[in-house]
Amino acid sequence: MQNINQRSFPPSGDTLGETFYSLRLNGVIYANSELTAPWGIEMPAMEGKMMFHIVTEGSCQLQSAHEQVQLTAGDLVLLPLGKGHSIASDKSIGCTAFFDLPVTRPSERFEILRYGGGGEYTHLICGVLSFDQVAGTKLIAQLPAFIHTKSDSGELANDMNALMTLMAEEAQSLHAGGETIIAHLADIIVIKAIRHWIEHAPEASQGWLGGLKDPKISKALAAIHNQPESAWTVDQLAKQAGMSRSGFSARFTEIIGTSVKQYLTEWRMSLARMRIMHSPVTLTELAEALGYQSEAAFSRAYKRINGEPPLRQK
Repeated sequence: MQNINQRSFPPSGDTLGETFYSLRLNGVIYANSELTAPWGIEMPAMEGKMMFHIVTEGSCQLQSAHEQVQLTAGDLVLLPLGKGHSIASDKSIGCTAFFDLPVTRPSERFEILRYGGGGEYTHLICGVLSFDQVAGTKLIAQLPAFIHTKSDSGELANDMNALMTLMAEEAQSLHAGGETIIAHLADIIVIKAIRHWIEHAPEASQGWLGGLKDPKISKALAAIHNQPESAWTVDQLAKQAGMSRSGFSARFTEIIGTSVKQYLTEWRMSLARMRIMHSPVTLTELAEALGYQSEAAFSRAYKRINGEPPLRQK
């Protein structure tokens, strides 16, 4: 049976880098939006999804429950938690629900929206993304509800502007393969924005992300992530981290917010849940892949963590 956990590159020494490498963004939908003032769009909440808006030309207002920002060309807004919001040519404009707007769909995942009153032009690339991997769901859970990367935000903006220029060119021409290029460019821009937030936000130094950034705790996390089937003990993981057992346990709990044993079980059960959702597998296979000696022991752990027994799949 193929290992339930996917190995990643770089192979060692950079657990946060490995996490980024393992992320696979699944684009639910991308929209090339050509808008002329006055216009207003109401985006519904999409739990478990990440939404983004990239402004390549013009300007607009975005408003959510806790944020109101003016966006200009070169700006990017991420809504990692999928919160509902509105985006409009002006904050005083009434908004129409996104799914009520007329669009053309050149492909299953790509839409073209042309909407508005014929005035000042604004061009947006918008998208809805999801992370299927366990690492992705943990990452999203720690991100803020709103990330705004401005066009004048220094070195990051230079990289972003080059990518956005290429994206805008592809959106205007839509030559063969253009939709795929736009999707990949959007994914790169989103990952760069997330990485920038992680590197600079104080709150990214605690919790799961803090553990990935910690030079000692990250080694233990890498061991768990890369070999979830191993019969890890606290002593063994402390050795991986190069710490005493007591010092390791205390530091792990302080940063991650849970004990080492609880984290190991939760990680294994998250892997199991993803596997059950996306591929046919028996409970015996899952138990063996995750280091459990019996199907019964695995099932008890799964129910304790996920609140329900695993589904037996033929």
